[in-house]
Amino acid sequence: MQRPIVGLLLAAGSGSRFGGDKLLATLADGRPLASAALSALAAGVDHVIAIVRPGDAALEALLGKSGALVAVCPDAAEGIGASLACGVGEVQRRFPEAQGAIIALADMPWLSSSTVASVATALRRGASLAAPTHRGTRGHPVAIGARYFAELQTLSGDEGAKKLLAAHAAEIELIAVDDPGVLRDVDTQSDL
Repeated sequence: MQRPIVGLLLAAGSGSRFGGDKLLATLADGRPLASAALSALAAGVDHVIAIVRPGDAALEALLGKSGALVAVCPDAAEGIGASLACGVGEVQRRFPEAQGAIIALADMPWLSSSTVASVATALRRGASLAAPTHRGTRGHPVAIGARYFAELQTLSGDEGAKKLLAAHAAEIELIAVDDPGVLRDVDTQSDL
């Protein structure tokens, strides 16, 4: 039986540069940012766990209704590293047999589901790390094999998996995609 790949949607930021509630802001097609990001991620993985900050009931409800398992990260205010560590802990708790996780950011709503599928396929074929590139620039989401989960659980603060990826750069399978969504996120309202 194939081991599952879990999508980990990091949705615990405060959206301070945006002016708050960024992930509930709607795109031109009427979907909230977080829903669009979740939809692309879910299409390429076996399960999705979304990580939210404490007290974000509206986002928690939206993501849960959209099919994600939702976990509240008590340390989310520390930064993305803390949210990622929390998320990996949830993956290990809920899916201890997982082959790995695809780490996606909830403020990247233009990501193509085919890109997620390509990254997941690399993980299923045995890559320990994989990421898409668009015109030579590495983007998101990033696939991380279960062998790195212990290392990810030590993260804290506002730095995500950057150090891990740098330390193991030779192991990253880069997948060229024609998807500018791998590089495009929403930080401010003008990004919409």
